[in-house]
Amino acid sequence: MFELLYKKITEKISLSEEEFEVCKTLFTSRKVRKRQFMLQEGDVSRYQIFVNKGLLRSYTIDEKGTEHILQFALEGWWTADLYSFFTEEPSLFNIEALEDSEVLLITRPSWETLLEKLPVLERYFRILIQNSLIATQRRLMESLSETAEKKYLKFMKMYPESIQRVPQHMIASYLGITRETLSRLRRDIATGGSGA
Repeated sequence: MFELLYKKITEKISLSEEEFEVCKTLFTSRKVRKRQFMLQEGDVSRYQIFVNKGLLRSYTIDEKGTEHILQFALEGWWTADLYSFFTEEPSLFNIEALEDSEVLLITRPSWETLLEKLPVLERYFRILIQNSLIATQRRLMESLSETAEKKYLKFMKMYPESIQRVPQHMIASYLGITRETLSRLRRDIATGGSGA
């Protein structure tokens, strides 16, 4: 259950197996059914979630009832509403399983204990948060300035496994385009045409 977490941590920092044994004691494993919520808007985000198996999405719904997908979290990815997790303010997001999934959860008190016992993990989480900030800034700039075709091609590169695993209307929501535009892009790309 913890092999993937160990692999992902040691891709970024050095961590001995003994240190990782301490790390494991602070996580809880959970199986999540498809369509089950890990977090709902208005609740406080109590966990940082590591996806061991499966696929989650985080999204919000605007006042018109339109979904806006912020992230897909595949195997080896983390997800949470960090603002809510750190401030204990109600979340603006929903986090839902798109497939039957297995996740590892860490609470805020356990996370603090983890960083106290294993200070090297502060570097790991700093790298994650730094990478997340960079990705968020780039995604914001892309959403403001790039064509639908460029956004879709970048999505295919970033989430290659998702193309078959995520419903098309959710991909369109993530990209901020209509389903019709996505269908046209997919058709154009498949036939070698330009979707621009």
